[in-house]
Amino acid sequence: MTANIQPIFFDLKPGKIVDLQIDHPVKLRIKAALAGYDLGQYIILKHPAPQNMNNYSDVLTEGNVVVVRYLLEGQQGECYAFKATIRNITKIPEKFIFLTYPEKIENRQLRTHQRYVTHLPASLVARGEQEVKKAAQLKGIISDISAKGCGFVFKTDNPKVTVNQKDIFVVLRSPSDLEITIPARVCNSRFENGKVNVGIQFKEDDEQIKKLLNQLFIEL
Repeated sequence: MTANIQPIFFDLKPGKIVDLQIDHPVKLRIKAALAGYDLGQYIILKHPAPQNMNNYSDVLTEGNVVVVRYLLEGQQGECYAFKATIRNITKIPEKFIFLTYPEKIENRQLRTHQRYVTHLPASLVARGEQEVKKAAQLKGIISDISAKGCGFVFKTDNPKVTVNQKDIFVVLRSPSDLEITIPARVCNSRFENGKVNVGIQFKEDDEQIKKLLNQLFIEL
């Protein structure tokens, strides 16, 4: 996959989690939450160790270069990345990291199959050895879908909630009111704005999926 250079347009809501990569003086990958930004001027991140500024003090220093990555969900699913320099680290009123505004932003499409936006009530069920365990259902909605996978969303007030990578069944009702059980696997999950977004890959080409997409008027 080749990277595309996008116009300088950084458009994320506060609270979005971004990934920071620092290579000097040691290699480090950490996550931080976006606090805000001034268009064309700087980006503000919450310090990842707010209770102890000594943590990461050898790498989170003024003048050091970081690579910032973040995901944006959509029909294709894209990863964005840019380089920035640490301008300042404040302690008052809170501990923030100020980054230079990016000169360019690169993006890569993560999916080879286009996903289509939906709003289908569904459940995730841990896959047992013999049967679907109905008692362990996680209820939510399918937010987007393709022949190869889907996005699943459910609400929670706990920002620490995640869904482990594991084999599951996606259980839903088709527009014709038939229950469909699709074997799949959880690839990733993340908490954002009171919701957990789960990335799911279908295990195999399934006639059920083709029929469902056809009923949703989605062409393969």
